[in-house]
Amino acid sequence: MLSVDITKNLPDFSLSLRFSIEQDILVLFGPSGCGKTTTLRSIAGLLQPDSGQIINDGEVFFDSTAKIFIPPRQRRIGYMFQDYALFPHMNVHRNIWYGVRDHDQETQEMFEKLTSLLKIAHLDKRSPGQLSGGEKQRVALARALMAQPKILLLDEPLSSLDTETRREVRNELREMQRIWNIPFILVTHDPDEARFLGDQVLYMQKGRQIGLAAPG
Repeated sequence: MLSVDITKNLPDFSLSLRFSIEQDILVLFGPSGCGKTTTLRSIAGLLQPDSGQIINDGEVFFDSTAKIFIPPRQRRIGYMFQDYALFPHMNVHRNIWYGVRDHDQETQEMFEKLTSLLKIAHLDKRSPGQLSGGEKQRVALARALMAQPKILLLDEPLSSLDTETRREVRNELREMQRIWNIPFILVTHDPDEARFLGDQVLYMQKGRQIGLAAPG
């Protein structure tokens, strides 16, 4: 279980959140600029909250009272950025393998499983500039899961996709979460995405948690 209880003073408001998530999909839903991405960055360790705790399965990532702050690389958290952040000078194969420490049979099998499930095996030698938006999204998802994360964070993963591709990819996201069985925390300002993808939806406004419920 991931437990988050943090505060962070921002230029326009103070972020204050408290929630827990098991092995399911939590959607952070709210208008742009309400603190959703700041929440992801705090969980990932890219931003340090002012106070509180972040604990995953008993492992303390952050504790302001105990002065604990675990660096991002030691948290084993996958992060899919809004712009996908693929390396333009690397082909798809090298992008997916980037940051993987052990190049053994197990990781090779994982690579083959991911590229097969996401239907991107044929893109292996292409550069990011030769990919569509949906293909870039799938490559970024494969790269994030290749690192065998304990948690996956996704920042507006469907925002730049056309309607048909968005429908396909959101089905794939639910399937990948079911197979990997780790917490997914996903940011969106689209109510349809929140209802379809979220096992729970945390409603945010100006850094505040205004509700937490199963989508209905």
